[in-house]
Amino acid sequence: MLFLDNSAVLDLVDRAALVSVLRQAFLDPAYTPPRFHGDLPGESDAKLLVMPSWSGREAVGVKVITVIPSNSSRGEPTIDGIYILMDGQTGHVLAAMHAGALTALRTAAVCALATSMLARQSAKTLLIVGTGTLAPHLVRAYLAVRNLQRVIVWGRDPRKSAALVAKLSDLPIELGIATDLPTALSAADIICSATMARAPLILGRFVAPGTHVDLVGSFTPEMREADTELFRRGRAFVDSDTALKESGDIAVPLQEGVLAGPIPDLTDLLRLTARGRSREDEITIFKSVGTGLADLAAARHVLERYRARHA
Repeated sequence: MLFLDNSAVLDLVDRAALVSVLRQAFLDPAYTPPRFHGDLPGESDAKLLVMPSWSGREAVGVKVITVIPSNSSRGEPTIDGIYILMDGQTGHVLAAMHAGALTALRTAAVCALATSMLARQSAKTLLIVGTGTLAPHLVRAYLAVRNLQRVIVWGRDPRKSAALVAKLSDLPIELGIATDLPTALSAADIICSATMARAPLILGRFVAPGTHVDLVGSFTPEMREADTELFRRGRAFVDSDTALKESGDIAVPLQEGVLAGPIPDLTDLLRLTARGRSREDEITIFKSVGTGLADLAAARHVLERYRARHA
């Protein structure tokens, strides 16, 4: 059985190609049952997620991950686990790979895919809210779909913001650190929030007309990165219906009557059964909670590139 660790997965993935792979995956989505979502004892926010998906009898995959928010204070990734890819006909294991890198890369690529359909073509300034493991992957994925000129980083800890900017120093773009979040929100064309926030950081009153907002962090009803005002001013999209139940970013505005279903997902956008951006001054919002169909497509992409490299 082939095993690929995080560094191998990172080395194999082509970010632009992965966006194209996921575009096709959402056009013809694999069957993805509801994921198991368990609370681990001790920390109130520690979770175990099990996410299966299969594409007919072509391929079967399952991801088992833990989400341990307190790891960030120890300088360790908050998400870790394993992905198992199996042959759909025989059930034989084809490969296992670390889920940390796979999750980061596919999440970033899904956001880039949504951005490619929803953000203005003229978007030049990206604001990244959050400085965790996912942040540098998001920046690099966005650069695959938009000709950005400036990236602004905001985080609670200025040292982590500086470290993130250093990680991105090889990119041919202007990099900056924001000290005032409302000002940074007003200056951005694209906003991406990838945090473990339980109280909104993205306040709708500061978001400029025409901005596209990606919300990545909230995956429980108690977690929120954006306030209801953002959804009152903008138009929402999701990666899958799971977001309607699991993310406080979507569930709370729905309960308050600010959002009304059905909320279009990526498949609706790609199949043109839902319209994307309709005006230059429209605020668009994409909420990603993660879906097994994206994991499956990304894992197959990794294995195909490994086989091509070692043919």
